[in-house]
Amino acid sequence: MPKSDSAYCNDNTEQHMRSVEEAQTHILQSIQPLVATERVDLRQSLGRILACEVQVRQDVPSHRNSAMDGYAFRHIDTDIHAAFYVAGVSLAGHPFHDTLDIGQCVRIMTGAIVPTDADTVIMQEHVSHEGDLITLQRIPKPGANVRHPGEDLRAQTTLLPAGRKLNAADLGLLASQGIGEVDVLRRPRIAFFSTGDELKGIGETLQPGDVYDSNRYTLYGMLSKLEVDILDMGVIPDQPQAVESAFTRASQLADVVITSGGVSVGDADYVTDTLRTTGTVDFWKIAVKPGKPLAFGKLNAHCLFFGLPGNPVSVMATFLLFARSAILKLRGESVTDLPEYQAICDTPIYKTPGRKDYQRGICHLDGQGQWRVSSTGMQGSHILRSMSMANCFIVLPLLMGNLETGSTISIIPFRELL
Repeated sequence: MPKSDSAYCNDNTEQHMRSVEEAQTHILQSIQPLVATERVDLRQSLGRILACEVQVRQDVPSHRNSAMDGYAFRHIDTDIHAAFYVAGVSLAGHPFHDTLDIGQCVRIMTGAIVPTDADTVIMQEHVSHEGDLITLQRIPKPGANVRHPGEDLRAQTTLLPAGRKLNAADLGLLASQGIGEVDVLRRPRIAFFSTGDELKGIGETLQPGDVYDSNRYTLYGMLSKLEVDILDMGVIPDQPQAVESAFTRASQLADVVITSGGVSVGDADYVTDTLRTTGTVDFWKIAVKPGKPLAFGKLNAHCLFFGLPGNPVSVMATFLLFARSAILKLRGESVTDLPEYQAICDTPIYKTPGRKDYQRGICHLDGQGQWRVSSTGMQGSHILRSMSMANCFIVLPLLMGNLETGSTISIIPFRELL
């Protein structure tokens, strides 16, 4: 792990804060993808990362077949014949086995084998027929409407490369080769918990000063989008032994441990003390809003740790900005920046320069295909409703101040994020 950035904790001046981009780069450079694999049924492989290259076992198509319902014949016969005698039928799964004489054709269906001595298929709409005779109303090009072996897939070539995230079409490709199981990378195991005596679970009675813990539910929702195994360890009370036990157990069970609350800059609580003695963890201030405090590091040689702020919007924002990409890299995916689009503000945007701000907005495409966005209103990090209402982040650069209606700004639509 890199050198600790304790200076970022102990100095409250803005110039000692890391930028969003610096923190993201540092985190990703600290992570190596998992290499453990498991074999799963084809239906269970959707969204998983392929562990090794899969080769084509047999040509697809495996035989010459018709792309149309129509009639198969020798094109050279059209030099002397306009009418053809229908000698038989070739159906998918029931090919025509006899040979064709000059001036003969075969009724053929889509996907059926083209007889050996035929080379062209004419669409049924382009012939007239009377009894067992057909007359070509137009002459197709030689080889028309015939699919050839290996046209889609050629044996002994790469079907799918290692590292591919399998989609629905990939499952079809694998099935077309008779492959019923594949080796995929093991899913990352993510453990998370909240800390605090004031936090209560759903169904418990609130006492004065208590609040229901919402952060575990938003974390669960975001993690569920990432094809990971999830371990919810509940709420851990503010007791030294309980906190230490939770970290020890989580680090033994999981590849990543995520906490919310208790790791703010300057906090002298059991979480911070435990992390400093049991792990290699850096405590940062990041020039971002919401979310300023963040802890990142390792609890042991193999377990990553993210300590997120406690406010509900800060938890969601820092997870999406920092933890999400780390988990994607850990599970073997290629990591790219969240896509940003230019949008016109339909409401004023209020911001104080000094931190990169991810405000909550409602965006849509207008009739001209231009993104437009409006603010959800109050932007406090405690106002979870602002995330529930929103369908995008409004991205406001570090030094930017207030914006008037009609200004152009970047947005990040949530789409598959939430």
